[in-house]
Amino acid sequence: MKKRLSWDEYFMKIAELVAQRSTCLRRQVGCVIVRDKRMLTTGYNGAPRGLKHCSETGCLRNKLKIPSGERQELCRALHSEQNAIIQAALTGISLNGSVLYCTHQPCVACAKMLINAGIKKIVYKGEYPDKLALSILKEAEIKLVKK
Repeated sequence: MKKRLSWDEYFMKIAELVAQRSTCLRRQVGCVIVRDKRMLTTGYNGAPRGLKHCSETGCLRNKLKIPSGERQELCRALHSEQNAIIQAALTGISLNGSVLYCTHQPCVACAKMLINAGIKKIVYKGEYPDKLALSILKEAEIKLVKK
């Protein structure tokens, strides 16, 4: 008999599937926000609604040789966590007390948004070069689980 996925495995696989919608040329990131084992919203990294994607315009960060984790404002895309929070806001869903499953560790900008959105736990798979993000998430007493 096939082993049944744990809830963490199940939601991480969904985040990985969501990441496949990403149009970023550097890193495909997906996330799902869950409360009480029910999905509230998903997000992937890509340009704002109605704008051309990096896959069409090219990557400004690559052109400028900006290292990963630096100068995030020089990107036309939103991060997956930002898109998930925005989707919740557009549909009137509170994220307070929820859990984020993400293919990568959040950056500091997303970490601050997740703190203010009321996320209580973050389960992530891949690394991201942003130690400040981890520091403020720990200070905010958000449980971090690396899978």
